[in-house]
Amino acid sequence: MICYAVIDTNILVSSLLSKNTSSATVQIILKMLDGDIIPIYSKEIMTEYQEVLSRKKFHFPIQQVNYLLNFIKKFGILVNPSKIEILLPDMKDLPFYEVIMEKHSDNTYLVTGNLKHFPKENFIIS
Repeated sequence: MICYAVIDTNILVSSLLSKNTSSATVQIILKMLDGDIIPIYSKEIMTEYQEVLSRKKFHFPIQQVNYLLNFIKKFGILVNPSKIEILLPDMKDLPFYEVIMEKHSDNTYLVTGNLKHFPKENFIIS
């Protein structure tokens, strides 16, 4: 079954750092690459992905970062979300929340490693 996901940056970072191919974050990315998960993103999210994944402290190969981001752009769904007035514990997470609220449906999720940064909703998962 195909589902849709707004993928928090911390999931991408964790998956690229992981040496364990069976880890949950790696499995999310593998499911995305297999077409089982369709990523949903905004221009703001893509900018954050690019900035964070390019940080020198991670030492991610630029080819790997470019492949992942180009894949998301090519096979994902670009959304121009409406602005939402809400206070989140970390306001840098607002773009992810805005996108999930714009595209929320029964098979659409926000996947994050920081559940405490978002309201408790059954479509926001870790």
